[in-house]
Amino acid sequence: MKKLLVGLGVCAMVFAGMAMTGQAGETKATMEKAKGEMKGEMEEMKGEAKAQVEEAKGNDAKAAMERAKGNVKGSMERGKGNMKEMKEKMKD
Repeated sequence: MKKLLVGLGVCAMVFAGMAMTGQAGETKATMEKAKGEMKGEMEEMKGEAKAQVEEAKGNDAKAAMERAKGNVKGSMERGKGNMKEMKEKMKD
């Protein structure tokens, strides 16, 4: 009887630990996605700032290129964030 109670207690602790680990994985996945979004926004802002500098110089073609580069880098960072999020979710 005593062994049965000990076994049930151990099983309960294992399941509780697994539930907490799953929740931690979700939190990390959300954090990775948020970091990707933030980095993406930063890259787009950098591209826009460079574009405005080029426009001030009268270089419209280079301004358009800087904007496009910023948008591409921003998209790449968002994609990385989404991939890291999926990777964390797959661990669970």
